[in-house]
Amino acid sequence: MTAEELAARILALPGVTVVVADEAGGAPRSAWGDRFFYVEPERTWPFATIVEHDTPGFDEASDLDRPGVLRLNIGIGREAFTATFGYPPAGFAARRDAIDFTRLDEVLPHPVYATQGWACILSPSPRRVPDVDRLLATAHARARA
Repeated sequence: MTAEELAARILALPGVTVVVADEAGGAPRSAWGDRFFYVEPERTWPFATIVEHDTPGFDEASDLDRPGVLRLNIGIGREAFTATFGYPPAGFAARRDAIDFTRLDEVLPHPVYATQGWACILSPSPRRVPDVDRLLATAHARARA
């Protein structure tokens, strides 16, 4: 799935808006082009993001600078995180070194925000649509609550 296809899926959910980080909005250069999805009217924290490049010195574990690679990040919360990965977000640190964050088309803990209940999928394929939709529905419902 392309970034545009993923964005369209997310924007089809009720009350969702997107902010694309850019210079005019005051975002740091390292975030330009990143897409942040919010449920209106609150825009305190996104429930999903699409990132297509590494942030040097902060978020490089997924090697997003590979051609055609993107990462869909989804804030699924602690309960869904535990159900998805078999351990709570607090258990991530002990497992981090065993995870290959460069794997494509797999539901993975987010390499930076797993402890806050975030999951990610690098370059999800059409076979991954049910997982994408399920995780997005969970995050969207949490954001609306």
